[in-house]
Parts: sequence; structure tokens; C-alpha cells
Amino acid sequence: MPRFSSTRRVNHSAQKMYALIADVEHYPQFLPLCEALVIKSREERNGRKILIADMTVAYKFVRETYGSRVMLDEERKRVFVEAISGPFRKLDNRWTIREVDEHSCDVEFYIDYEFKSRTLQLLMGSMFDYAFGKFSDAFVERADAFYGRSD
Repeated sequence: MPRFSSTRRVNHSAQKMYALIADVEHYPQFLPLCEALVIKSREERNGRKILIADMTVAYKFVRETYGSRVMLDEERKRVFVEAISGPFRKLDNRWTIREVDEHSCDVEFYIDYEFKSRTLQLLMGSMFDYAFGKFSDAFVERADAFYGRSD
């Protein structure tokens, strides 16, 4: 099963980075491979927001939509995503934001996934691996554009 993780020091507060990562509706504007994202439902449980969303990922002639459950834990600055329908047999995605000081934080990205179809794994696997490597960069670039660059 493909797995990817990275930790990156970011020159923005933990609260600002959490807000960007939790704003899943805007992912199509800047996230690699993300063509569309639709929130199907929202609820709150134990102080955490739970979203059910459909995300469409596309690369060249391949386009797949999958359903996911997104759990937003603002207090702990964590975002958890799991696939609930679509082409994945398994998708476990976690973001953890740790405050370093009031102007910087460490952003940890982790994903473990497996497609249901071997053919889809062969078609999309290497592109997903490449895109996941760029996710942290995409969020930092978005933060710099949104909040202003702070070196």
C-alpha cells in the first residue's frame, strides 16, 4: 500500500494553517489533482466538525470521484480524512499542526491509500505519489498568498 508523510516548518501560525487545511471547499483552487469538492453534509460531534464530501481527482483522461468523511478537530489542530466510497479500498489521510511559536508551526501530512483496482493503481499511483509530495508546498503557497509571505 502506498504511504507518504512529510513534516514542514511553516512561517504562519498554527491557527492560520489549520484554518487553511480545514477549508476543504477551496481545495480545487490550489490543490494538485483536485478538480472539484462538494460538501454533502455537516454535523458536530463532541466538539468536532464532521463533513461528508465528494472529491473529484483528475489527471489527463482519468477522472475519479470518491466520498470521504472529514473530521475537523480545531482544538488539537488536526484533520482526519477517510474514504467511504469510490475507487479506494483504503484512504487514511491526517494533517497535524503543531505550534512552534506565535508565528510558525510544523505541518505534518500523512496519507496511506490503496485503490480497489490494480489497473487504477497502475494508472494513477505514480501521479498520486508525485501530487502528495507537492501537497505541503501547495498549502504553504496558499498561506503565503492568503496571509502574506512572512520569512
